[in-house]
Amino acid sequence: MDATAVHFASAARLIGEAARTRGLVVPAFRSPPRRPGAARTLRRWAGGGATVSVEVRGRPYEAVVADMVEGVVVVNRVEGANATRLRTSLWAAVLAGTGVARGGDVAAA
Repeated sequence: MDATAVHFASAARLIGEAARTRGLVVPAFRSPPRRPGAARTLRRWAGGGATVSVEVRGRPYEAVVADMVEGVVVVNRVEGANATRLRTSLWAAVLAGTGVARGGDVAAA
């Protein structure tokens, strides 16, 4: 399934909430990146924040979310096993928030 602006906005909210509850810096998310041809870019702010820009158009939802999750990991400079745990928890937050079960089934509306 290709991502839409609505998917992007929902994922940004869910990822942001999950990162915030862990005391992490929550980047601003925007689309598309300003750099032509880039799937994802990151810009750090002087005050410690950042913007993660992700291309949404024509990309699978999973790829868009993966770029957003990786943006949070990079912005917070999380590495190694801690980065793996963070990725897993952010993905879990997105899946729980979208009603997707572990088996890939969409919960009944």
